[in-house]
Amino acid sequence: MMNKYLSSHSILFHYLLLQFLLLEGKYYGSTFKTYSKTAFSVNTVSSLEKSQRSSELPVFLGNPICTYETVAIPTTKEGPPSQAVSVEDLTPKILSLLVKSGMKNGAINIISRHTTTALTINEREGRLAQDMEMFFLDLAPADERSDAAVVPGTRYFHNDIDKRPDSVEEAQRCRDNGWDIDDPLRLQAWRDQEPINAHSHLLSMLLGSSETIPVVDGEMVIGQWQSVLLIDLDGPRDRTVGVQFLGYQ
Repeated sequence: MMNKYLSSHSILFHYLLLQFLLLEGKYYGSTFKTYSKTAFSVNTVSSLEKSQRSSELPVFLGNPICTYETVAIPTTKEGPPSQAVSVEDLTPKILSLLVKSGMKNGAINIISRHTTTALTINEREGRLAQDMEMFFLDLAPADERSDAAVVPGTRYFHNDIDKRPDSVEEAQRCRDNGWDIDDPLRLQAWRDQEPINAHSHLLSMLLGSSETIPVVDGEMVIGQWQSVLLIDLDGPRDRTVGVQFLGYQ
């Protein structure tokens, strides 16, 4: 029973080793070594046979790449933050970074670095952007205390700024972010700068904060009318996104 157990694990080990060697495209000298299906013995393959089999072997993908950049996205609208919805097209910037990275095959991971923005892939068109703003604010109306309020009577717990922070955890997060809320003056200063934006947080959760885009032969695999869009749900503000390139050059 023990020998049978060891034998099965030995077979599994040799199978995994074979897969690794195939994926790495490794050759030993002028011969390629393969395993027999019956006894997993190593056999020498002639140069002619190796040439015939070369088309069946995985193509070497190139040098691996894994890079990350934080990208600044300046707003295209003017004015102080007022819980407005705006759309920024990230596609040209991402294409520029892709060329700079030299990645030929892999994936681009993009993440929003804010709790009131979202990422999506869709059409970049001005009137559609207006539809998006109307739809989102209808789905989650702004608080009546917000600059973007259109529906009287709408209120969210998050926007009761005078009652915050209302937990030990939130109080510590404020301190960790540089706000000495134990000082009454600093506590009031923190409350004064907090936006009335609960609806923006909720919409961000619904839309999502990341996207992954395949890259094949140096090009992003997206449709003709598709663009990578940053949806600012609490703007206008300058924002940032994180962009990671993971693949092969």
